[in-house]
Order: sequence, then structure tokens, then C-alpha cells
Amino acid sequence: MQKLIQRLTRDEDGATAIEYGLIAALIAIALVSSFLNLGNMLEETFNTIATALHLANA
Repeated sequence: MQKLIQRLTRDEDGATAIEYGLIAALIAIALVSSFLNLGNMLEETFNTIATALHLANA
């Protein structure tokens, strides 16, 4: 039993997988926030264009 515990404490494969998972999660969060920000900027731009076109036709 003691050898099993020692082997498990030296095994770092699980830690590496968790680290990769955390990195992937952080990248995903950064991408989502970037896309949301880009979407908001595009919406504002299209609203400005739509307003300008509406005023030009009035």
C-alpha cells in the first residue's frame, strides 16, 4: 500500500492533463470575451450606418 501511495505522489501525468485543461479553458474564455466585444463593436457600427442611411432617405 505504501508503494502505491509513493508511486501516485510521483506520477505527474494527471497534473499535466489538468494544466492543459486549465490552459484550454483560459484560451476559450479569452476567445469568447473577444468575440463578444467584437460583436458589440459591429452592432454599434451597423446601427450607425443604418441611422445615417435612414437620415439620408428622410
